[in-house]
Amino acid sequence: MTTNDAAVQVRDLRKTYGQKNAVDGVSFDIRPGETFALLGPNGAGKSTTIEILEGYRSRTGGEVSVLGTDPAKGGLDWKARLGIVLQSTGETGLVTVAEQLRHFAGFYQNPRDVDEVIAAVGLEPQAKTRIAKLSGGQQRRVDVALGIIGRPELLFLDEPTTGFDPEARRQFWQVIRGLKAEGTTILLTTHYLDEAAQLADRAGVIAGGRLVDIGGIDEIGGADARVPLVRWRDRDGVLREERTDEPGRVVASVVASLGSEPADLEVIRPSLEDIYLQLVRSVDAAAQPEEVLA
Repeated sequence: MTTNDAAVQVRDLRKTYGQKNAVDGVSFDIRPGETFALLGPNGAGKSTTIEILEGYRSRTGGEVSVLGTDPAKGGLDWKARLGIVLQSTGETGLVTVAEQLRHFAGFYQNPRDVDEVIAAVGLEPQAKTRIAKLSGGQQRRVDVALGIIGRPELLFLDEPTTGFDPEARRQFWQVIRGLKAEGTTILLTTHYLDEAAQLADRAGVIAGGRLVDIGGIDEIGGADARVPLVRWRDRDGVLREERTDEPGRVVASVVASLGSEPADLEVIRPSLEDIYLQLVRSVDAAAQPEEVLA
């Protein structure tokens, strides 16, 4: 993939602080119209990578192209093509939700309808409420509304549903699916792995400053990580388990040998969260001194 046909292109990205490598040789592409999830634990280098792509932070080395432009050189025209929802903006203004959105809409040539955006983020009852009076979760929705009001080509969503209740999260997912259907490219970071599984086409997992895996949501971790686990308790009360590509056969065999369904029988199919945790833990284990691992 070349810069011309990638919305985002990152090659050997590096960021150091003294002796610490916060980002250490990260490379990936994001296709136009794709929703890409960048996943990783706190301190993994995820936020630093995002801030470099947004043009907020300089890089130590590597090449980066965002919508055909080096973020370190992006001007106002380039920035107007981006939508950015930071982890926290600290927005506690004395203006109302509607007033704030109308103000920001004036910065763009082709903004979304303010009332439609307010409805999309579930703030219709609070449209005339001062932002300072909103709850933390409601203020987070204002952040999201400000990020999409300009009809961005590329939308950065950094932990967008923090503070949302489960129903609000699912409503927000519909908003993101609608943006994707319009052709918006989306870079998502989230600690909710079910959110990444629901929204993303592909994901990259970053840990220790390195990209440890990348691929389709159903490919991350490889085939071996997705093998189901059959678990049951035998007649002596001992918990047994077997990892197999044929869980139905194993279940049938166990039932036949015991003459009845065993206690605590379950078939566990690894979720994206299970696979993500395996990847991150393997990096953590590799980073431990040998005497700790012994």
